[in-house]
Amino acid sequence: MFLDFSSRPPSLQFDGPTDHLSNYRRVYEGTERQVANSVDGDPLENYLETYERLGACHVVLKARDLTSTFGVKISNENVAAFCRTHGHRYIGFAGVDPHKGAAAVAEFETAVRELGLRGLNVQGFEHRLPIDHPLLFPLYEKCVELDVPVNIHCGTNFSTQTSMMYGHPAALDRVMMALPALRVCASPPGWPWVQELLAVAWRHPNVWIGTVAMRPKLLATAHSGYEPLLQYGRTVLKKRMIFGSAFPMMPVEKALREFDALDMPDHVREDWRCNNAIAYLGL
Repeated sequence: MFLDFSSRPPSLQFDGPTDHLSNYRRVYEGTERQVANSVDGDPLENYLETYERLGACHVVLKARDLTSTFGVKISNENVAAFCRTHGHRYIGFAGVDPHKGAAAVAEFETAVRELGLRGLNVQGFEHRLPIDHPLLFPLYEKCVELDVPVNIHCGTNFSTQTSMMYGHPAALDRVMMALPALRVCASPPGWPWVQELLAVAWRHPNVWIGTVAMRPKLLATAHSGYEPLLQYGRTVLKKRMIFGSAFPMMPVEKALREFDALDMPDHVREDWRCNNAIAYLGL
């Protein structure tokens, strides 16, 4: 059993203009080609069948509203509709445009209370905002009020139209000092500031780390910069690591195979695969 914390269905409602992410296609060209070559028949049917066959307990899908910065929106309504249509396996996170101020907070509350979405997705580099920007705090405070978690992009990004520094984990430390009850998953896991993110998670018990948008084998690859995640994730932070494939950046099965090949005790592996995410999501 596993929970995939990062996945995007091959469905029109999850597509949109992504010119600002064109450099991602260069970086992930190899694994994305593997995804494309593995599809046999209808892509959506193949997607749903993969999670059924592999026994996924849940798959997290994330909305995004980048209207003010890049003119892109994957709407809360579409994410919620996908989850309703395809069953309890699929869990949706809301996405709102923080530049809209109070209207964004109201939209987020509606997404949780009326649409049934289970968390908030903050991709700061796409909003051109650091993690601790004042525009984000009303949304974080609403997460605490609604008792739902937030996913926060942490680490570099590969878009050359926005700064990599928006994802620096030092800003997450400042957020957690102000709002210790906020449940955060920092994903991807902080590279090239992995050590700093580990320090933030060790300091704050409500910070989880999502190993998404990266090859799991890099956790055990010398000099990759990711190795400390495996060391601390097997010990002091073993209850705070969360697996995600980042499909379609990487095939789900390949991500699982690489993860399962890592050297860790079985009970720790099961925590990374599922149990830690269940605690983070409050399921």
